[in-house]
Amino acid sequence: MERQTAYQLRHHRAEVLHEDGAILALAKPAGLLVIPDRYDRSIPNLQDLLSAQGEPIWTVHRLDRDTSGVIIFARTAEAHADLNTQFEGRDVRKRYLALCRGGAGPEAGTIDLPLSHHPRVDGRMVVDRKGGRESVTEYRLVERFAGYVLVEALPKTGRTHQIRIHLAETDLPIVADPIYGDREAFRLSTIKKGYREGAEPEKPLLIRTALHAASIEFRHPQSGATVMFEAALPKDLRSALQSLRKYAPLR
Repeated sequence: MERQTAYQLRHHRAEVLHEDGAILALAKPAGLLVIPDRYDRSIPNLQDLLSAQGEPIWTVHRLDRDTSGVIIFARTAEAHADLNTQFEGRDVRKRYLALCRGGAGPEAGTIDLPLSHHPRVDGRMVVDRKGGRESVTEYRLVERFAGYVLVEALPKTGRTHQIRIHLAETDLPIVADPIYGDREAFRLSTIKKGYREGAEPEKPLLIRTALHAASIEFRHPQSGATVMFEAALPKDLRSALQSLRKYAPLR
């Protein structure tokens, strides 16, 4: 990877996890687009940052702007075609972590709710049991707190906003999700008894949809070997979890 491109990625807090002649694995920060915005091409995005190095790059899959975590790009047309086949064949294993409100339900389950694009609201999905596309997510509760829960989600299909809407429909809305959740930022004052605000207004610990693409596993398009790449939890989610463990343990 050229020095200028590597610098630009670091500038936007994107981390290179792996690169070879066929693929590039990155840890995407929350707030950075994967592909260009439909209305404002000037907004920074990974596809443009990578293409600026003068070498061809192919987008294989996407993450929502506010979702952090691991994402894969192809560096050859052959690798792109192979990875597309794996995604379409559901041979790729993706693992997400989500901080959700609630958690009084089952420890694990499978959510099978077909989804369609909202007929009137652009960029929004809805459950559509008659005409929706098959959408399946397996989940389990990883860690419980008072009023919150850390959820592991394993999507078996790859629909837009699938995990977000599926968890919301299971009474596990993701923290700070502006569409399907409660839109409320995560604040220390919410869980810490006797919290006193200082001279400056309280800054939320987490202000974006609390969803993280933790790992992805697939067959390498050149070697055929099974590979897995992981992205560590970013600072905002780590801070939220540390605060919950300290101030909101489940009793």
